[in-house]
Amino acid sequence: MFIVLGLGNPGREYQSTRHNVGFMTLDILADRHNIDVCRSNFRSVFGEGRIGAERVVLAKPDTFMNNSGWAARDLVNWYKCENSELIVIYDDIDIPVGTLRIREGGSSGTHNGMRSIIYQLGFDDFPRVRVGIGHPDGQRNLVSHVLGAPDAEEKELLLAAMNSAADAVELIVHGELREAQARFNKRPKKEKPKAEPAEEPFVLMPANKAGQGEANE
Repeated sequence: MFIVLGLGNPGREYQSTRHNVGFMTLDILADRHNIDVCRSNFRSVFGEGRIGAERVVLAKPDTFMNNSGWAARDLVNWYKCENSELIVIYDDIDIPVGTLRIREGGSSGTHNGMRSIIYQLGFDDFPRVRVGIGHPDGQRNLVSHVLGAPDAEEKELLLAAMNSAADAVELIVHGELREAQARFNKRPKKEKPKAEPAEEPFVLMPANKAGQGEANE
């Protein structure tokens, strides 16, 4: 039994914000595997079903992001899953927009939702799929960035990343976490600087011989 927890904030005003990529990735998984995420319990909205042969619970905490640990604790206590059978999907400002990082454990980094989960569970050795939303530019503060809607270009990048995140979750559920890491933990390629055009060599032309006129133009 796997619990897949997508992090975000409940409410229509947060529905399409960067901070809700965990919720949106969970929706992709639910749609792929015909799982209705509509039941209310464990301080979450959740649904039960299967990914392949594995039983799964897909859940969205309704505690708001900073208290996501309450929902994680309730779900883990009820379903009695192993640490490695809890998978958390969430946004991350510390990686570029549209990239993924998959880890099988570790600290919360700068993410308050993950900090709450680790605090409430008392362990951090569970897989997590981080979807990069990038840092805000100089005109936005952090809160405005994470709670804001991405522009058209970002939406395209994030949609591709969320589909890849759903692929990664499927691999982890099937026991292929290393394969998920190998496939998706790729840093974006840096563009090589364009080579400067080579300067033409300076050639000293011989002086005209006496009596020889200039060449015709």
